[in-house]
Amino acid sequence: MAVLPIRIMGEPVLHSIAAPVDEVTDEVRNLVADMFETMDAAPGVGLAAPQVGVGLRIFTYNYEDDEGAPWRGVIINPELWQRPLEPGAPDPDDESEGCLSFPGERFALRRSNEVLVTGTDLEGAPVEIRVSGWRARIMQHEFDHLDGILYIDRLDDSDWKTTQKIARKRGWGKPGASWLPGVDELDA
Repeated sequence: MAVLPIRIMGEPVLHSIAAPVDEVTDEVRNLVADMFETMDAAPGVGLAAPQVGVGLRIFTYNYEDDEGAPWRGVIINPELWQRPLEPGAPDPDDESEGCLSFPGERFALRRSNEVLVTGTDLEGAPVEIRVSGWRARIMQHEFDHLDGILYIDRLDDSDWKTTQKIARKRGWGKPGASWLPGVDELDA
């Protein structure tokens, strides 16, 4: 297993629709193992294959709730259904999120509070996950990556403009920017 460089906004793979996984091969299994290693080193609560430069429909997740209950897994070729968003502005205290591909920043974003995700695991067995709260937020965030959407693309105009200023200041927004968890000191 290896910790992989995490691509930063502007890298084309992050802004493209990922391809379905046709077959779970040893190469795919190794990629998933590296994704878990990278996600844990970052540390992050989720990681999509495009974030490590691979345009495939795979994401990993890892979250521990307030009671310390672990929730960890991988979904290949996921499909996502969500409840409609509740109207109103997002609460900056309860609805802020960050992204390993826009590290060190957090912005408030309204997400659906309940989702259903289906797909398969590494053995080809069906996966069905119905979750709410932060787990639903994680699923939506990672699923967006597979469709070439970063969470900053969903922000209101004011916050989106702020992200563009940050990106320009840090030299992001063009191909070639990445960071390596455990080596580079970036916080997501």
